Amino acid sequence: MDRMTATTPPHKLPVRMLGDLVSARSLEKTLQDAALSRGVTVEQLWPSALADVLKHEVYRRLLLGVSPMLAKKRILDVLSELDALPAQAPEPAEVSPVGGLEEASKRFTLYFDWPEAQRLRGVLGTARTESEAGRDISALVQEGQNLIDQMQRRLQEGLVQQEQELGDLRDAFARVQPLGGKDVRRLESLIAQLEDAQKQGTLLPAELERARNLSFKLRRTLESSVMQGTDDAGDAQARVLALEQEEVTRKLVAIQRDYAPLLRARPELERQQNEFRVRQSTGRLSETAVDAWRESLETARLQTLQAQREELAELAEHLGQRAGGQALNDARVALDVARMTLQGGGLATEELRELRAVAQALTHSPELAGRILVGQRELAELERSARDVPGAVTALGETLNEARRAVERGEAYDLAPLWATLERQMSQAAAQRQDFDARADFVIAEYDEVRSLAGETIQRLGRLADALRAQRRLGPMSAGARERYAQTLEGAEALLGEARAEYEAAQKVTATFGEAALDDLLDVFDFGGESLDDAPGGQGEGLFGSGPASGATGWPGLVPQGADEPPARDLDHAELASSALLSPSPASTAPASTPAASAGSDPFAALLALGAAGAPKEENRVPAVRGLPAGVRAEVWQVSAGELRAGTPGAAAQGMATLLAQAAALGLHRLDMADDTHVWSARSVGGDGWRLARAADWDSLDDAGTWLDTGEF
Repeated sequence: MDRMTATTPPHKLPVRMLGDLVSARSLEKTLQDAALSRGVTVEQLWPSALADVLKHEVYRRLLLGVSPMLAKKRILDVLSELDALPAQAPEPAEVSPVGGLEEASKRFTLYFDWPEAQRLRGVLGTARTESEAGRDISALVQEGQNLIDQMQRRLQEGLVQQEQELGDLRDAFARVQPLGGKDVRRLESLIAQLEDAQKQGTLLPAELERARNLSFKLRRTLESSVMQGTDDAGDAQARVLALEQEEVTRKLVAIQRDYAPLLRARPELERQQNEFRVRQSTGRLSETAVDAWRESLETARLQTLQAQREELAELAEHLGQRAGGQALNDARVALDVARMTLQGGGLATEELRELRAVAQALTHSPELAGRILVGQRELAELERSARDVPGAVTALGETLNEARRAVERGEAYDLAPLWATLERQMSQAAAQRQDFDARADFVIAEYDEVRSLAGETIQRLGRLADALRAQRRLGPMSAGARERYAQTLEGAEALLGEARAEYEAAQKVTATFGEAALDDLLDVFDFGGESLDDAPGGQGEGLFGSGPASGATGWPGLVPQGADEPPARDLDHAELASSALLSPSPASTAPASTPAASAGSDPFAALLALGAAGAPKEENRVPAVRGLPAGVRAEVWQVSAGELRAGTPGAAAQGMATLLAQAAALGLHRLDMADDTHVWSARSVGGDGWRLARAADWDSLDDAGTWLDTGEF
């Protein structure tokens, strides 16, 4: 939680920190009543007195809408912030209120295109002018502080989202890195820039957008390469379509965020945006259509900006013809704020609506005009308060429109039921947030239990758990951040069952075969060099060795039946399924005359022997790889699910296919190896598919380099 700025008095802190549980209007009244009962003004409630008010009056007020546990927790959060403040009022600061706001706003200089920043510039400019003229600027200062609070929240939420997307980009980069080329290098550079910015607490939206676009382009290229002449073409095409829909969804969400002020100002555009979202949910929206929609919205924004500037000029002229008074003074300030906001490129929809209402109200008698303006100000406050409360706008619905029409006619209208409706929605939102936090805690705890097994599912769950930790720490959330929190939870909860199953399977493997079996299975892929002789157990003691540690079975950690170890018990069906990856192949338990036994201490030969029994027979020969040009000095194969799908069959290639099936299970994407006679290279093409090549040396293997990366020669 960020400390208050020098311009924020302590009694504003509860309103700022608890405003998502109870309306600011209600909290301010509670504080005023508490101060009055103590014989002081609300401004005199410094920490020593304010803490007592929080523990009693404010706590009781919170209990009307939220649970005692949540109310107590949030009160303690405010008290923690108060502890950092002096117990009594300090000497008046030399910095003016406007100067304090300007200093606080410097942190957001990079985000000049945010609507809040555009309006803040208008507020500060007007406040500076009014202050120099000796007029009261307390309302402007308060609005400026509110805008800074909103930008602070937006920055914190943006950093959480940026870190989450960075994790996705890192994962995507690991998948597309084998493609090579300038786009891969550009993506790597952008990720490095974003990581540096994240450490400094800075958002880089342009770089993030470029990285997203590059990642999408490369992932589509990778998946498209699988579609060329393999049995997995159907699955690959489905993955490409899923990628495209994922990109459409992301772009549509970005449009909603970037053009929110325009969509609020133009209901017909908001309806069209909602129609696009419906089409996207059914998979009927193309990326081209979304890009065209963004372009049309940008055109509409410029048109709306020009129209608002013209309307403001007309309103200024109209109001300038009216007699003076407090209403006109307020209107003049609103005119200045709107003018500076529009000059900065931001829309001033709310200001113009209020100015139109003022101009209309001033056509009535002073008494009626005053009543209309008071009602309109309260309605505007109600609408602003409802904007970030889930379901509040819908719940208020037609009742709010009815109240607006009545106020415009100058009729008395009781807004208390509307405020009560809003606070019910706030209570429901608080309960939902509490539920989100509890679900996040559960996911994080579950992940912490299984994180020691670094399978692909658990790695994905880990990224989501990290995101949940960050989202869990956020204070009151915007509607967009709350939606992202819900999506992260749904994604993590969907992975929990799969991650738990992986973990339990690994536990059964360990319990059945010993921990060394699982460790050696994972270690076999950690070659650390170009030869399998460098792998753990390379001298005949590794996973594929047949040294003393392996016993006659050829598997580490296992001993022959009848040795000192107790006899192995029968496995039930679940254990059989969970240990399938470690079950020795027929070759590994063959007599000494089999290829597995004759492999001796050469782990690579033993590996190839593992696949010998499963090698295709002559009558079941697999087809050749299509498009192989003459003169290529490398042999190539296409592999799927541990079987050769295309290429010249043989025991060595089938043994490598067996290895690649295990590599896919561990989430590996690229393997480069060498034995005494050949060098090998393999690239994952998604799922359990691989492209595999072999040659006499690395130079010769380069003949197949392009095919390995793209599937084409």
